[in-house]
Order: sequence, then C-alpha cells, then structure tokens
Amino acid sequence: MPDAVVIGAGPNGLVAANLLADAGWTVEVLEAQDEPGGGVRSDRAVHPAYVHDLFSSFYPLAAASPVIRRLELEREGLRWSHAPAVVAHPLLDGRCAMLHRQPADTAALLEADAPGDGEAWLRLCGLWDRLGDDILDALFTPFPPVRAGLRLAARLWAAGGLRLARTMILPVRRLGDEEFRGALGPLLLAGNALHADLAPEAAGSGGFGWLMAMLGQAFGFPVPVGGAQCLVTALVDRLRRGGGTVRCGARVASVVVRSGRAVGVRLADGQVVAAARAVLADVSAPALYQHLLDRADLPGRVREDLRRFQWDFATFKVDWALDGPVPWSAEAAGRAGTVHLAEGVDGLTRFAAQVAMGQVPERPFLLFGQMTTADSTRSPSGTESAWAYTHLPHHIRGDAAEGGITGAWQRGDRERMADRIEEQIERYAPGFRALIRARRAMAPPDIEAADANLHHGAINGGTAALHQQLVFRPVPGTGRPETPIAGLFLASAAAHPGGGVHGAPGANAAHAALRSRSPSRLLSGAQRALTRRNRFGQRA
Repeated sequence: MPDAVVIGAGPNGLVAANLLADAGWTVEVLEAQDEPGGGVRSDRAVHPAYVHDLFSSFYPLAAASPVIRRLELEREGLRWSHAPAVVAHPLLDGRCAMLHRQPADTAALLEADAPGDGEAWLRLCGLWDRLGDDILDALFTPFPPVRAGLRLAARLWAAGGLRLARTMILPVRRLGDEEFRGALGPLLLAGNALHADLAPEAAGSGGFGWLMAMLGQAFGFPVPVGGAQCLVTALVDRLRRGGGTVRCGARVASVVVRSGRAVGVRLADGQVVAAARAVLADVSAPALYQHLLDRADLPGRVREDLRRFQWDFATFKVDWALDGPVPWSAEAAGRAGTVHLAEGVDGLTRFAAQVAMGQVPERPFLLFGQMTTADSTRSPSGTESAWAYTHLPHHIRGDAAEGGITGAWQRGDRERMADRIEEQIERYAPGFRALIRARRAMAPPDIEAADANLHHGAINGGTAALHQQLVFRPVPGTGRPETPIAGLFLASAAAHPGGGVHGAPGANAAHAALRSRSPSRLLSGAQRALTRRNRFGQRA
C-alpha cells in the first residue's frame, strides 16, 4: 500500500508526487490517459517530421517558479530554448509591438512609436524590479502567503501604497490609457492579459497583463528542447528514480472515504488502490467534488458553491506543418516565439464581447506559436512548426460572422473555424496558407477528450477573474489545498494560485499532506475550518 495516491499525471500531480517521494513517502500516480502529461504533451501526428505540443507550449511561469527550479530537472536531461524575441503584436499598418528580454530594447521600440512611452515602460519595469521577487514568493506559496504577503505589503507601501494597488487592479485598457500615449505599449499589456479569460475592461486585467509582460522580460517565454513532453519526461524520470510509480490507462472513478477520511481510490475497472496517508487530486474542482466524491461525504454549502463555479473560456486550436517561415508583413514578428493577432485594443474588446455574448468571434484574437523559431529541433531546417489557438464561448448561441459555425463541432464546424483562423493570419501574413503542408484542428470536445481536466478546452482550471481567485478559488472560503475530507487534497490548477505550468498547486498540496496528522489524529486546522463552516446553521 503506498503512502499516497495521486490522481492525474499532469504537471501538478507529478510535482506533488516528486515532493512526497523526496520526503520518503511511497507514491503511486494514476493517470486516465495512455501517457502522462495532462496539458503538457507533444506528438508528431500532424506530420512525422514536425513536433507539435498538444496544449501548452511556452513556459514563463515554469522558468519563474521556485517549485520547478528546486526539482533540478536539468539533471534529468531537460533543456530550455528561447526565440530571439519574446512576444510580437503586429498591426495591419506594419507597426509591431515587441517584447524583448532586455527592457531597454522594448522601451526603445515604444519610444520610437510615441515619445515618452519608452520612459513609461521603464517605470513599469521599475515596479517589477522592486516588487517582483516578493510577488513570486506570494504567488507560489499557499494562501494566505503570510510571510511573503507581509514583505509584499511593506514594499507596496514603500512603492506608492494605495496608488500602486489601484494600478494593479485597473482594467488593462485603463492602465494603457493612463501610462502610454501611443498604441504599442497598451497592446503589449492587453495581449498578455488575454492569455487568461480577462477582457480589456475587466478589473485586474491590467495587473495580470503587466505580470505576464514582466515575466516575459525577466525569464522569457522558454520552451523545452524537443517538445513539451520533455518537461513531463523529466518529472516522471525523477519520480521513478525516487521510488515513485506512474500507472497510465488507470482511470479513477471515485475516492474511497471512510469515517470522513480519504483512504484510497476506486478505478473504473473496480480495483481499489488504498492510500495509507493521503490522496492528492490533480483534477478539476467539479470533477473532484461532483464526480469523484459521494454527495453524502460533502457539506451542503460546498455542493451549492460548486454550482456557481465558473470555467475559463473554451478553446479552439490549430496546428500546422509549414514549408517555410511565416511571411509576416511586419517582418519583426518572425523573431518572436509568441505572436498576438488582433487589431489593437479595440479588436481585443470586440473579440471578448462577442465571446461574452455567446458568439463565435468574427475575427478571433489569436495566440500564435512559432515553435521552430523558439526551438530548432521542432521541424526540418527552413520550415516552421506552428500553432494558434483562440477562445470561444462554452455555449454558442450564434456566429458573429456569416460562417454558420454552430458549436456542434462536427467536421464542417471544425473546418470552418480552422479556415477562419487562417483567414485572420492571412491578414497579417499574406501567403501563409500557401505554406501549409498539413494541419490539425482541435475543437473544444477534442481537447477535453485528450485531457478531461480541460473542460471544453478551458485551460486554466477555472476563470482568472477576481471573483474566483485567492480565498474564492475554487469556491468561497477555500484558497488552500485542504478539502472537507481528511487526507484529501486538491492539487490542480483549480486551487490557488491557478492555471499555468508552475507546479505551485501540486507543491502546496504535497506540503499540506506532509503537514497533516496521521489517520488516527484530528483533521488539520484548515480542514477543521472547512468542516466547521459547513456544520452550523445556514452557513452549511
């Protein structure tokens, strides 16, 4: 019997398993898919000469994460690679916003577009220089981050106090208007904010866009050499070297609970895998609370709160094997690993509004990846392994264009949506379609089928909006990996601090399990609070 069972071999599950094994626990990881990785996987299915990442591709949060760094995955053969530039956002008039690793290079481009904007960019970079280390400490520790939070609060006060706090919760459109005169500076912030499901007018989108831009400058948007799967291979190899096991094709159907404590899991084939100390779930919050646990084992308020759980946007993704580099009209875009495509902040607002109204966007905002530009091993010399994804409503009520995309996602819908994405790229890179050797279109149901945690292609484990962050993630009153069930810990992006490949939810769950008392002792303090909150009166 292992000390711990981990449900799911995504990056958070594997990080948790590694940390438990490092502490001397025996660990078994159970993965429903035929290979480990969750949202971090690669294949050659588009074309045998091209490597494509199925889901996530660029990893600024992994590069910034102290959790990942402490695992020393380079010892397992992991290597990182960078494109010459971090992010590009071209416009139809030939201008191109560019995020570089060196702040002075980014500032020089903004200054050339609008005098004063270079200095404005460096002011924003100065905030990161003063606050960045404490922000990362607070981000990658369990909530509430007491020591890191106190340090951050002190530095915030010294750096401007309430005025700076106001800046961080501004909508990104307003932040761009306040800080810049030209169009390119706001684009760098707004495009990065749309990596999550934050519209330009959403509170907090300014702070998120700033954070992603600063991470790009400080750490780049690196990729694993050879494909995203190499990151997972390193995690699995490290775990096995430490005595842990990973079993694929083993779908967990339920968590076994006895006397209010998780004591193992039951697989879809009926087999029970017992756990002597803990069960850690690298699954979505709805999957854990609504499918893997019996209703009778959960307080009523938790069940009620899960009805209000909000997913982030659905996702549609296309992969291409290209015969040559992308022919961008703004040539500078060819040097970036990540390219954002939307015609200004207004284009981003229009896109987000159409998604909010349940419409398939007429001109989708695209995150476009040039993987061979970032890592030359991804395809033959002179070619490009590329992808793009866009966000969609979970429930489609109509098509903002005249393409008749219904959201049924039969073959016709898939092809029309992929064509619309290619048409958007053609506006900024005429001749793109002539370079296509092969393509693969993945609609929301395809993404979910490949990883059940990515419900309809929701890639962040739940919305990044303020009402479902911190103590509200995944439901009000949580914010930590402990659950109302003793010995059961939430180890996925549904827990604080949320989406992205950084390993923090898995690490937080592992540390909580290690701190928890033995099966014969009382619940942890956090679990007692969750249980007490649901025991008395209508608060239950």
